Amino acid sequence: MNKTKIVATIGPASCSEDMLSKFVDGGVDVVRFNMSHGKYDQHQNTYNTLKKITQQRGVHVATLADLCGPKVRTGDIQKEHSQINEGEICTIVRETVSGTSRIFSTNYPDLIDDVQVGHRVLIDDGQIRLAVSEKSKDSLVCRCEIGGSLSSHKGINVPDSHLSLSTLSDKDREDLQWAIENNFDYVALSFVRHVDDIQLLRIAIKKANGNVPIVAKIETPQAIQSLDEIIKTSDAVLVARGDLGVEMDVWRIPMLQKDMIRRCRRYGKPVIVATQMLHSMVESATPTRAEVSDVANAVLDGADAVMLSAESAVGKYPVQAVNMLGRITEQALQDHDALHDRRTDIVDKRMQVGRDTDITAAAVARSAALVAHDLQAKLIVVWCRSGQTARWLSKYRCRQTIVTLSSNEAVCRRMALSYGIEPMLIESTFEDARSPWEMLEQGIINMQDLQLGDIYVVVGDPAARHRASTLSIHVVGQ
Repeated sequence: MNKTKIVATIGPASCSEDMLSKFVDGGVDVVRFNMSHGKYDQHQNTYNTLKKITQQRGVHVATLADLCGPKVRTGDIQKEHSQINEGEICTIVRETVSGTSRIFSTNYPDLIDDVQVGHRVLIDDGQIRLAVSEKSKDSLVCRCEIGGSLSSHKGINVPDSHLSLSTLSDKDREDLQWAIENNFDYVALSFVRHVDDIQLLRIAIKKANGNVPIVAKIETPQAIQSLDEIIKTSDAVLVARGDLGVEMDVWRIPMLQKDMIRRCRRYGKPVIVATQMLHSMVESATPTRAEVSDVANAVLDGADAVMLSAESAVGKYPVQAVNMLGRITEQALQDHDALHDRRTDIVDKRMQVGRDTDITAAAVARSAALVAHDLQAKLIVVWCRSGQTARWLSKYRCRQTIVTLSSNEAVCRRMALSYGIEPMLIESTFEDARSPWEMLEQGIINMQDLQLGDIYVVVGDPAARHRASTLSIHVVGQ
């Protein structure tokens, strides 16, 4: 088992049954649906196919619906008239038009009001840079400073401007409703600016009769200023380095990434590192050495998961990218362990995950990590209802695999995002479990290849009212 999880974005290059099967077999733990692209019938076919594959294989793969959020994008652009060169003039208009490199519109007509003369307009993660030279009631005249090929629905950043975009658009609400109806395991909100954005989405989820966890995407300077509150309010965090590196000085991103991962671990929240992890594999069968180092460093920083975007969605080598990501993450941990140089927070008194939420469950989780470490246990088993204690336990980065037992399939899928957790669905409910320890001996021990005399630690009791209130030590055969 690879303890660092793999998130793969689905797109035209990977939505077929054959490609999805290869993704699942290659170790993809979470499949991301980018709601900025594609239509519902396409997403539905992909979702149904993925569900069929995972059921056939008996594995738990989580699904993530990534909402557009308050994101400005280009409108439709004619491919044959898309090239814009340095020094050329183009116009951004309020009215929707069939766009070219000379004139195009956006999904946010009020952009014309929010942007002023002299402000920068960055397109496609800053690949194209424009500067506003003139402004009228319904248009912005721009001079191209860095040229390239314009594409439809590419992201636009205006780091000098303050946008009055609402947190959730009508499309976001429609996408959210679709995701809830299809029992998605996570929804991600793009361009979170402050904690109110998360709370607004949670209200929308409740109104849609849903109970889906929220992934906050950190990609704005405002989010950095309110980072602790956003992490505490969300259920998971995604370090979205692409837009963050456009909105802020790009040389700040490495240390911001490390800081966000550290804070997420302190608060017991899963954290995903994303954007251009293996970007050269969109066109090449092998990554650059710098990309390999980038992925490995994200693992060593303590990320729960690393994510593929264009590499798996539209790239030429999606399966190879998944396999490469798996090999890099696994090797990074193996080599670090072999050198006995791996930092562990188990004995760090400052690392007390979850104490602000449930001091008893948090204490049991930390104690389980310490006991497993001291006894050199082979395995940690957690009986789960919601999976919260198991997620807290994963933050201690135990050397042991954490096997979670739950009768709830959705809980199993959601735990697929957290580092070092291997979810296992059990048929009987906790209350009906007549012989839980016999179930452990027959199922978990065989699956994990434990031997006579091996020690494993168990958190919780299937018959107890509160699952994390007990901690026990077991020896195979005794």
